Amino acid sequence: MKIAVDAMGGDHAPAVVVAGAVTASRELGTQIVLVGPEARVRAELVRHRADGPGIEIADAPEVIEMHESPAMALRRKRRASISVAVELIRDGRADAVVSAGHTGAAMGAALLGLGRISGVDRPAIAAVLPTLATTPVILLDVGANVDCRPHHLQQFALMGSVYANRVLGIAAPRIGVLSNGSEEGKGNDLTNATSQLLRASPGLQFVGNVEARDIFSAVADVVVCDGFVGNVALKIGEGLSLAIRSIVKGELIGWRGRLLKLYVAPLVGKVRRLYRRIDYREYGGAPLLGINGVCIIAHGSSNARAIRNAIRAATEAVAHDFVQEIRTQLAALDAAGTTSGGER
Repeated sequence: MKIAVDAMGGDHAPAVVVAGAVTASRELGTQIVLVGPEARVRAELVRHRADGPGIEIADAPEVIEMHESPAMALRRKRRASISVAVELIRDGRADAVVSAGHTGAAMGAALLGLGRISGVDRPAIAAVLPTLATTPVILLDVGANVDCRPHHLQQFALMGSVYANRVLGIAAPRIGVLSNGSEEGKGNDLTNATSQLLRASPGLQFVGNVEARDIFSAVADVVVCDGFVGNVALKIGEGLSLAIRSIVKGELIGWRGRLLKLYVAPLVGKVRRLYRRIDYREYGGAPLLGINGVCIIAHGSSNARAIRNAIRAATEAVAHDFVQEIRTQLAALDAAGTTSGGER
């Protein structure tokens, strides 16, 4: 298995991306292709003493910056790192792509280079988040589609269910619609119409509305919403996680903190495990569901560990071949006549 990594994607590229890729290669045994300006990437590899077997370089002299329009940049910069990375999958020279760069550019490059799965109107970005249970929850869409229709969310539900089952090992994923109340009938026209559609969809374990505060309570395994609401919910969760870490760290500083450390010291291992459970970077990145291939989109501020975990997520996704299962289940859904009609 070989993973193409956009070496120039992210706020701290290429240093952090290369560091994460080197760690993934050493710890996971994953074959890596780092895509970016060869001289810059090779210099980072030499710095990590990793300029050898296990990691290749694919030269891509251009970079799509965060401020650029993705459509314009993809047309103008044909040798951009994300475009070259996707081409490696298209040409059979890599099995998946990981990028912490411009989300719009990653999505655009994947659509242009790999295309959509037949039956999918709009690909969606699926965030894998921690819960109070032993299994995570998938929230989608978290940014690819600001405005959605009920049949889009129905497709999100199916794709999220397949990913939860095949990749995360959840036997019968429960699906909920993100709304402003758990009672039936709460929400706007989109959530109400989606609920009716999911309730009539064979093979989907629909459990009703889910309030934002219950996303992390494991009342559902897959929660669907439009990309505007999903992105806001995701960013609030990320901010809360970082705030909790800062508050705890702040309480351990100063003379009162030194006293507190005497009591906390025996629990250091548990505190670190707590940090890891609420740290979104432990989950690496979000799969882009609905394209003909595996694309993992990591956070722009990813550190080396987050990049390593995104590469791990990519290898797991490839190993479980969820793309073919999405094709199969979409065909079954269309055959059952329970869709509300698409854009095709």
